[in-house]
Amino acid sequence: MTDTSPSRSRFQRFFITQPEAFDLDNKYTEAALERHKREGLELAVRARWIAMALTAPLLVFLNPNWDVLYYHFILALIAANGWFIRRAGRVGQSRAELFLIFLDLLIMTVGMVVPNPFSDDVRPVAMQYRFDNFQYFFIILAAGTLAYSWRTVIAIGSWTAGMWTAGWLLAWWLSTPMPELSAAAAAAFAGYPAVAEMLDPNSFMIPMRLQEVIVFMMVAVTLGVSMRRLNRLLMTNAGLERERANLSRYFSPNVVEELSQNDEPLKQVRQENIAVLFIDIVGFTKYAAGCDPYEVIEVLRSFHARMESEVFRHHGTLDKYLGDGLMATFGTPVAGERDATNALACARSMVKVIDDWNRERQRAGEPQIKVGIGLHYGPVVLGDIGANRLEFAVIGNAVNVAAKLEALTRDYGVRIIMSDELRSQVLRETGADPDLLSGFELKEDQEIRGIGQRMNIWTM
Repeated sequence: MTDTSPSRSRFQRFFITQPEAFDLDNKYTEAALERHKREGLELAVRARWIAMALTAPLLVFLNPNWDVLYYHFILALIAANGWFIRRAGRVGQSRAELFLIFLDLLIMTVGMVVPNPFSDDVRPVAMQYRFDNFQYFFIILAAGTLAYSWRTVIAIGSWTAGMWTAGWLLAWWLSTPMPELSAAAAAAFAGYPAVAEMLDPNSFMIPMRLQEVIVFMMVAVTLGVSMRRLNRLLMTNAGLERERANLSRYFSPNVVEELSQNDEPLKQVRQENIAVLFIDIVGFTKYAAGCDPYEVIEVLRSFHARMESEVFRHHGTLDKYLGDGLMATFGTPVAGERDATNALACARSMVKVIDDWNRERQRAGEPQIKVGIGLHYGPVVLGDIGANRLEFAVIGNAVNVAAKLEALTRDYGVRIIMSDELRSQVLRETGADPDLLSGFELKEDQEIRGIGQRMNIWTM
């Protein structure tokens, strides 16, 4: 529920009333998040290593003494910790990962606040803050945006601000000032107290320290909000991928592609020449009558899965399931250059797949599956029908002819019957493909029940 109480600020309501409702039970959402996390961690760790590699020679330039190796050791620890963070990182909350991030910031804070134990340079602890080392925390914060959630980015900002503040307060409390240096600075800039305060070696410049953490927190919150927006975009994209995957369970890939790329999914109603394929299990009613209903459903699922795969593999569109059969079209939603060829190749592949499946069934002691396939090429009308729930419809005499040819396979005792129109179109598309057209026998001037004209057909 949304909290609208006046005690909540707009900032609080923004983060609390819009939770990240990640559905990790959804495999597409989880996969998208996991991929994003992995890619981000890889980028963050590489960015860290590159930054540490560039910082190392910079430190030598700034401090060309052997004691600089202490800071190189700190860089090495941070680089090694990045490797552990990459190993521990995962989607969702990870205590190990959060601990390593906290350790990261602690190593940096200690390395910047605590004076170099190997240096023989005697100077006030306050001078440690004159090197503006705090800016290196921005590297860790920026790298964090590549891999972590917005909450973690803001946590990095909060932890850093807290550690840094605690560090300089502790140093201020425990440090031993050198009053002679303060006196020398005051004498050198007599009449300029503001300059003397700024250049006082014992001064921790508290306003500057407060400015550092406040600016850092502002940057962290800004990056956190940006990460929040990015995560929402990621989840939207994961949802679109999920919807696309769900569509592909019911529609062929080419229809899904067309649906996803057009605001008016399948455009206006139009007429096209396409290839139509019908396939049906011969004698399935008799087979089903003597089998357990669950067994019948399993057989249908196996049959549809195999046939559907062949349709998609040959660039066809699964128009609909028809009980123990299906209808497929080739050339929808957009006509291609080999639609008839693809339809015939699909039919022959279907026969081969059924033969392979029957060998498996025979070894299991199950009855064989026989099919009939009808193919025709001709004009149809294509377009959306329906109001809110649209269905892509293929209507025309070519559909009726293909269905009648499939039914005719029982009379001729063959597995494939194609019309002369489809064969002629295959020849136009391929010239002459002896492998694709082999095994067919011409039946001239045949009467087709339900069709008002006689046709030349080819049987296999």
